[in-house]
Amino acid sequence: MGAVSRQRIAVFGAGAWGTALAQAFSGTHDVRLWGRDSAHLQTMARTRENRRYLPDVRLHDALIFEPDFTLAAQSADLHLVVTPLAGLRDTVRELHRLRPRTPLIWACKGLEAGTGRLPHEIVAEELGRDAACGVLTGPSFAAEVARGLPTAITLAAGDEQFASRWVATLHQPRLRIYANTDLVGCEIGGAIKNVMAIAAGVSDGLGFGLNARAALITRGLAEIARLAAALGGRSETLMGLTGMGDLILTCTGDLSRNRRVGLELAKGSTLTDILRDLGHVAEGVSTAREVVTLARSKGVEMPICEAVDALLHHGLDARSAVERLLARDPRHE
Repeated sequence: MGAVSRQRIAVFGAGAWGTALAQAFSGTHDVRLWGRDSAHLQTMARTRENRRYLPDVRLHDALIFEPDFTLAAQSADLHLVVTPLAGLRDTVRELHRLRPRTPLIWACKGLEAGTGRLPHEIVAEELGRDAACGVLTGPSFAAEVARGLPTAITLAAGDEQFASRWVATLHQPRLRIYANTDLVGCEIGGAIKNVMAIAAGVSDGLGFGLNARAALITRGLAEIARLAAALGGRSETLMGLTGMGDLILTCTGDLSRNRRVGLELAKGSTLTDILRDLGHVAEGVSTAREVVTLARSKGVEMPICEAVDALLHHGLDARSAVERLLARDPRHE
């Protein structure tokens, strides 16, 4: 790719993923990182490290830590929202009030609690369907991106020109970005893989072995593809980075928060204790309930998601959840 113009990027959300993306784009672009905890930002500015979420990663000297939300919003050529999904709607609404025509990219995954909305549906409700916006998603652990390890992700947008422009702008030698126009497929893959990772963690924690894990991943991908198709997504999307790629990484990687939830559930830990000790948001926990509701409304069968929802929210124990799946009647693949 040829040289691209330097952009002013405001990153909203100073957790692991927000910090990692701010780190990745610093140097090439002028990046300001905003977070809700101003004391945490001050510590990061002083130590050049996010010890809370990304310990032992030296942050770029050019990265600016900005405690003033308004200043960050009004000085940017691009708004990059990397809050948990629960914070997306309010953040987008406030950004629209402060600087309504600034291009927007979000990096949140999941289904909104209570509404079952995908992130792009939330953004459309707040900004309108013609807004210049897209999602950054795909198989990526924050710690590896922050350390500059090779990663490939997707920028999906309804507007192909928007996706192509920002892919060219944000693409890095170690953070390769690919354009896509299938928002539904990309976001369904990114949301439900977290639920599948909880199932994989339970299976691994119970010692069911690698064969069982492979079966869960494969059948999990089939579930994801069925729901994506029912919502208008494209099957080929689920064979790429935001489907198969993200699913494999999250179900097998030791850095996966959702997989860790499953591992701890298999030990008999309570969900309350697991989430308290985790220290990060595990989006699969709330997404499980929403995806089951959404799938039923569309007439889509999703037995793995149903088992995870029953385990998390309806009192089913871990071993029974896995055995329920193993006891299903044989059928054609």
